[in-house]
Amino acid sequence: MKQSGVYILQSEKNKRYYIGSTDNIKRRLKEHNIGKVMATKNLRPLITKVFIKCNDLTEAKISEYRLKNYKRRDIVEKVINDSIFPWDYV
Repeated sequence: MKQSGVYILQSEKNKRYYIGSTDNIKRRLKEHNIGKVMATKNLRPLITKVFIKCNDLTEAKISEYRLKNYKRRDIVEKVINDSIFPWDYV
């Protein structure tokens, strides 16, 4: 069964993060690591730091967009450590 969500990958080469959304994390990670994704082709190899489940792919894409707009490494690392989006904090 497919599970939609937002993922954060980290380059083992230079430690940079990449944020994306998918409904199949295994397939997507493979695509990144074989060089199929231009945005991460020079960052390989990549590892999954976190995958946060969403209700559907639309919600995942909206969450991806919101997270990318923060543009701050400390916030991305907090999401990785807590496995929760910043807007979900109470």
